[in-house]
Amino acid sequence: MKNIVAGHIAASTEEFVELALGTPVELWLGVKGESELEREARMDAARDILADNPDFPDRVSQVAAEAIETFAPELFNVIPLPLTRPVGRRRPSRKAAAA
Repeated sequence: MKNIVAGHIAASTEEFVELALGTPVELWLGVKGESELEREARMDAARDILADNPDFPDRVSQVAAEAIETFAPELFNVIPLPLTRPVGRRRPSRKAAAA
């Protein structure tokens, strides 16, 4: 199965996400062993991208939802729970019996 995003064929899941978002995943998640200086530079770049693209968080949410729907559709199969009335003590009726 080929994953095509914006006219490009993604060779891996990571590449698919990168193409869908338009940025490398490492920019947002970081890399193991990065220095504090590297982290600060990465965070600055991420802030610049968010400032230039205010709709970016919505795009990320959309990509995540589409991936979940494609690869784990059972997560979206929501079954509503039946509404139950709270169980309480019944009060005896104060009405007089009809004669």
